[in-house]
Amino acid sequence: MSETTASVFVRQELIAERAAPVKTTGFVGFLRTRLFNSPTNILLTIVSALLLWFVAVPALKFLLVDAVWSGTDRNACLAENAGHPVGACWPFIQAKFSQLMYGFYPESERWRVNLTYVLAAILLLPLLIPRLPAKGLNAGLFFFAFPVVAFFLLHGGGLQGFGVSWTAGILSGFSDSIGEAGRQLAKAGQTTAVIGPVLWALGKLVVLLSTGISWLLRPLTWLRDQIRISGQPVWLDLVVTAAIVSVLLFWLSGGTRSGWRPLIGSLAFFAGTGIVIAVMGIDRGGLPVVDTRLWGGLLVTLVLSVTGIVASMPVGIALALGRRSTIPLIRIFSIIFIEFWRGVPLITVLFFATYMLPLFVPTGFTVDGLVRALIGIALFAGAYQAEVIRGGLQAIPRGQDEAASALGLSWWKATALIVMPQALRHVIPGLVNSFIALFKDTSLVLIVALFDLLGSLRAAFSDPVWATPTTLFTGFAFTGMIYFVFCFGMSRYSLFVEHRLNAHRRN
Repeated sequence: MSETTASVFVRQELIAERAAPVKTTGFVGFLRTRLFNSPTNILLTIVSALLLWFVAVPALKFLLVDAVWSGTDRNACLAENAGHPVGACWPFIQAKFSQLMYGFYPESERWRVNLTYVLAAILLLPLLIPRLPAKGLNAGLFFFAFPVVAFFLLHGGGLQGFGVSWTAGILSGFSDSIGEAGRQLAKAGQTTAVIGPVLWALGKLVVLLSTGISWLLRPLTWLRDQIRISGQPVWLDLVVTAAIVSVLLFWLSGGTRSGWRPLIGSLAFFAGTGIVIAVMGIDRGGLPVVDTRLWGGLLVTLVLSVTGIVASMPVGIALALGRRSTIPLIRIFSIIFIEFWRGVPLITVLFFATYMLPLFVPTGFTVDGLVRALIGIALFAGAYQAEVIRGGLQAIPRGQDEAASALGLSWWKATALIVMPQALRHVIPGLVNSFIALFKDTSLVLIVALFDLLGSLRAAFSDPVWATPTTLFTGFAFTGMIYFVFCFGMSRYSLFVEHRLNAHRRN
């Protein structure tokens, strides 16, 4: 090959330097790839920055820069006294903080509320940390033992009996209510011309049914009367209830063929209950009674939301399984229940639970106003939870049930051990969304004379000592931050649980 031909294929000068690669890491890389990587994103970034400038900056200025931090009355939060435009009036929050946290709970007894919070945190935090052991024992203490202890701490009072006395009282009252209804029907039949004989016969039949129930309850009521005659009704009732429940659990679990663990667990539970009764002095009257009408603030909000969330889950699971049942009566009842409670607003439910529920309870049996609201909220939330859980059940392939049947598992074991855990894992976002909505909807209890956090705030606004132009905004900003902390915490933890349970699906 000649030199002329070689020069055609051989470069005689150096290649020019190429531009530096576009930086994709660090702060500059984040701006380039996430905020300014296209004309649309550039426009959205600019609009978002303007919104933050016109919303976040004035909010921070109101809450921090122009805020008043000390004072004893409204004069400290007036612009003419502060010498500058006044933002948040934080002395108002300092003065009303106890009311916002406890309502009108007696100041000398507020240590009971604080102790309840501490016990709840001690029992809840180990449940939220996956690596800690003894989850079964911890869950039993939190879901079964803690509500009883919290009730006697917050409400006070003592016990006049235990399981046998309560059961006998409720059933006998129910029987008396049936008998009274039968007598009213028979009385109405005597004054009605057309269908009078039918009503009279139906009333007599209901009275006869009530009499039969009373005869069946005769041993239980006799045992209750003997317990009341004894010198220690609480302890004797506890022993009798422990014996009956432990024997029934041992027999239903299969007796000696399944081992002694159910019997030992039941006896240990009642032994722990006895220790709690002795320590808190519940058998001797307990702590001073604080009526629920004095409760308020964050205390009522947490009681309503936590109880509603915990109680609505078993209701929702039962209704979801009932709606998928092959038994027509159970399926129709579940459908009617779900559609009824989802078809009425929560305000209607609260009114019904507060003013109509006492008409349906047995004679001589009263229900506290806060308990009525709790029942209404739990049933209302349970109907919504049922549809969320049913969606998770529909996502489980039929092969899961067939495989469980092939292994010889019963329907109950297959549902509890195989189907339901997978279904709940699929619907974690929907469940937590319902929990957050329920936590915020508890503010509606103000219409039935229960002062939750927002109710206590509205009551605090009526104090003329703190009537300033910025008091209203300060109060709502403070409560809004409290709601945000709880709701954001539930959201973040649900994401953590979701990622942990679905780790095997990630590539």
